[in-house]
Amino acid sequence: MNRSAKIRIRNLNADIGGARVLKNITLDVPACSITSVIGPAGSGKTVLLRTLNRLNDLLPGFSASGEVRVDDIDVLSPECDVVALRRRVGMVFALPVPLPLSIFDNLAYGPRLAGIRQRERLYEIVEDSLKAAFLWEEVKDRLHTSAMRLSGGQQQRLCLARVLAMAPDVVLLDEPCSGLDPISTARIEEALTELKSRYTIMLVTNNTKQAARVSDTTVFLLMGELVETGPTDRIFIKPADPRTDAYVMGKFG
Repeated sequence: MNRSAKIRIRNLNADIGGARVLKNITLDVPACSITSVIGPAGSGKTVLLRTLNRLNDLLPGFSASGEVRVDDIDVLSPECDVVALRRRVGMVFALPVPLPLSIFDNLAYGPRLAGIRQRERLYEIVEDSLKAAFLWEEVKDRLHTSAMRLSGGQQQRLCLARVLAMAPDVVLLDEPCSGLDPISTARIEEALTELKSRYTIMLVTNNTKQAARVSDTTVFLLMGELVETGPTDRIFIKPADPRTDAYVMGKFG
């Protein structure tokens, strides 16, 4: 077993409505790095990601077996504190969904729920989170204006900052750049590259070029099976499985 792994998955199977969507997945996710999950639509990428913070529990007919651990947390255990898990394992979705509040209150919302009330501490969290998401310089003079007035790319970085405000250990991102222009995408990628020294990051992307640019490790899923995983350079230059080679070369998907 890889002792430097932040997330350990063993023999994970997942079913939705009686259909198996993840098949016997075994995977170690290294700490303080970016792991990209690639594969064609329907491969189970998002289901894998959402298993890590129990968001799949919200889906009718979902069930999972096997073992998933984030450090000492047994994620699939009935005794798992799901609220505490989701504080440690935050998630950014494909479409940004800012709260209909000010920029400041979007960032302070989670910490307030966690019991932080001191105004100075909240300002510190807001500033630190916005800086980490590469958004501070663009919004520092309008923190009390509506977050709904931000551009799409800014809203996505705000959602990333909102996750960071909860001081997670793991950051999950499900196609965070799918609706963004190249400039906004570059800002997100720049932020992730800076953040990986402090967080374990898992990125689901349909953009193989993005995976090649930003990730340290790449996981290739196909029809619910883990075909291959390894250092990103090797996966894209000299994959071990011909199916991986065909996918990264754009022959299908």
